[in-house]
Formats: sequence, structure tokens, C-alpha cells
Amino acid sequence: MAAVRAERRLAAILAADVVGYSALMERDEDRTLARLKVHRREFIEPLIAEYQGRIVKLMANVPNSATLLPICSRIACRPALRSMSP
Repeated sequence: MAAVRAERRLAAILAADVVGYSALMERDEDRTLARLKVHRREFIEPLIAEYQGRIVKLMANVPNSATLLPICSRIACRPALRSMSP
């Protein structure tokens, strides 16, 4: 019987948070969710893909949570992600 060999990769988990999320949701929930989706689609997803990453899970309170990236790409991607912060 042949042994199955698992592929291992070193990866980093990126978790993003939205400053003032609760206040924004309280003010206008529909608009906040729409703006977050547009931001993720136009900025976050292309940047993650550029650095060979993928979004693994989206959570309600942390819209861009748990993104796995190869460790070297994660380090290179960090300044670009930070430049999106206010």
C-alpha cells in the first residue's frame, strides 16, 4: 500500500478589523455593509491575490478575517494593507 504524502506550507493568518464598526452599523447598517463589501472587492481581494493569498473566512464583526498567505508574501503585503488604514 502506497503512503499518502501531505504537502506542508508555512503560512500566516491575517486578521483585519474595522475601526468604529459598531458605530457605523448603528448609524446605517445597510450602507456600512455595502461599503465594506465594495472595499473588500476593490482593494482587499486584489491585494491578497497579488501576494498569492486567499480569503478563508469572513465574519460579521470582522469582515476580512482569517486570510492565509504564504509567510514571505504576508510580510511583503503588510505595508500595502497598512496604507489602507486611516
